[in-house]
Amino acid sequence: MADDKGTEIKMIDPAELSQAMAGIAERSQRLVADFLQRQTAEPKGNGTLDPLNIGNAFLEMTTRMMSDPARLVEANLSLWNDYMALWQSTARRLMGETSEPIATPDAADRRFKDEMWQDNEVFDFIKQSYLLSARYLHGLVDGVEGMDGHTAQKVDFYTRQFVDAMAPSNFVLTNPEVLRATVETGGENLVKGLNNLLDDLERGKGKLSIKMTDYDAFKVGENIAVTPGKVVFQNDLMQLVQYDPTTETAAERPLLVVPPWINKFYILDLRPKNSFIKWAVDQGHTVFVISWVNPDERLAAKGFADYMLEGPLAAIDAIEKATGQKQVNAVGYCLGGTLTVCTLAYLAAKGKDSIASATLFTTMTDFAEPGELGVFIDEEQLTSLEEKMSEHGYLDGRDMAMTFNMLRANDLIWSFVVNNYLLGKDPFPFDLLYWNSDSTRMPAAMHSFYLRKMYQQNKLVEPGGITLDGVAIDLSTIKTPIYMLSTREDHIAPWKSTYSLTQRTGGTVKFVLAASGHIAGVVNPPAANKYCYWTNTKKPKSPDTWLAGAKQEEGSWWPDWHAWATKGVKQVPARKPGDGKLKPIEPAPGAYVKARAV
Repeated sequence: MADDKGTEIKMIDPAELSQAMAGIAERSQRLVADFLQRQTAEPKGNGTLDPLNIGNAFLEMTTRMMSDPARLVEANLSLWNDYMALWQSTARRLMGETSEPIATPDAADRRFKDEMWQDNEVFDFIKQSYLLSARYLHGLVDGVEGMDGHTAQKVDFYTRQFVDAMAPSNFVLTNPEVLRATVETGGENLVKGLNNLLDDLERGKGKLSIKMTDYDAFKVGENIAVTPGKVVFQNDLMQLVQYDPTTETAAERPLLVVPPWINKFYILDLRPKNSFIKWAVDQGHTVFVISWVNPDERLAAKGFADYMLEGPLAAIDAIEKATGQKQVNAVGYCLGGTLTVCTLAYLAAKGKDSIASATLFTTMTDFAEPGELGVFIDEEQLTSLEEKMSEHGYLDGRDMAMTFNMLRANDLIWSFVVNNYLLGKDPFPFDLLYWNSDSTRMPAAMHSFYLRKMYQQNKLVEPGGITLDGVAIDLSTIKTPIYMLSTREDHIAPWKSTYSLTQRTGGTVKFVLAASGHIAGVVNPPAANKYCYWTNTKKPKSPDTWLAGAKQEEGSWWPDWHAWATKGVKQVPARKPGDGKLKPIEPAPGAYVKARAV
């Protein structure tokens, strides 16, 4: 059957629909029974219905808002005027006249990319009505006088979560693309979408684990994380991977990469064409990378100090055995960078210079303004989180992944709700999203220390504020040259917060700001010829002053870093895994990185 435009419309087969719904009902019943069984078996912690303490934040906001009725009346009047203008604009369009929109989405907002959102008067009205309401809600909660900064940030964040969830694109009857697909497939998209939803619930064992990519399209060590090398050392917390050389000579000092353990190291080795690890090897570095274990309850007591002792410090000792070199150039990424800075201060206190230079990618040391992750840090939430971690000895990787996905909910949650559940499509194979979904657990002791001492109390910037392995950590004692790379659109490690370290160490610091965000700004190979970066030979106290005097450079920052890291460095014959005292254990990328939490 075809409509008046000749588009084939599939009529639904009642027998097929009945069979599909019977299967869905059977799977749903099984999931509900499994969920109820787990609820009766699992401990409930403190039993609070609001572990994120959202209710109190909104109660305070509402109380303070009601104390200024004039502002509330003004906001409501403004919304009413906007709606009147929208109704008049829509009426003119319905009568065949042209009319300028009252509200338009951001150019980067992909929710309204379908032409019907602009061409059809009804859907255009729905879209603009939503945008006006969203603007009203954001304006209402923004700038309520008398609230402390953290409460205001929490109210703003969760208001945005609500507004994003209520977008008309997320519902069948108000999304033109979904309605069109429903007509054309005879409703098969919704049946397939319901099956996708059940698949995600089954994979998450009752918790919604949204499928973001084709998980069967990727396999670590086969088509991602494929740079050749060997695991040459391992302990409880990490495997040390040494990569095969591709040049006849190499820089005398080996390169040690310390990635974050919040996610897996192969973000720096996704594919050969965008692999920082392969590129560094090709430039003549002897590259070693720490591959962190995906911890379970057996490692619950491992603390931040253990990650330092069994991570970079153990790696430095192993590298000396493998190469004969007592010094390394270290590269720390995100949390791995924070650990690297702590290690520098620890070594300074011990009178050791095992790290000749340090490179920090998007690294926080001053947590006074931690960005949107600060929304999740207050006493009530930390207490709830610690109670949850005490049940198993670790933070579930899915909880960590959901926290980061909420920071970009439209891209990492709602776009997949529409694609997978409403349109009934399978997600596109994408290596970055495979890595993003390859979540890791956090040992309870380490994670509690990190969140409380750094995010909540900001003790790392205080001389002696934290103690690791009996050593008081003082950033001002660090004399090691540092190359700091931050990214301008970073929502995890805001660059103006990372800049603080330039004022706190006693050594030289070269601060470089790359375009784009936490991942794309770092993983930016020269061959791609994308983005740009800024440099400044001076390091004024203010990050804004630094940027005002910075010089913009086109392309990737990688060659700039390589020139800095190898300046005056002696060349030696390239070293292969197994040449020294450490013998290969297994091929790269090793077993630790292949262990999946979900």
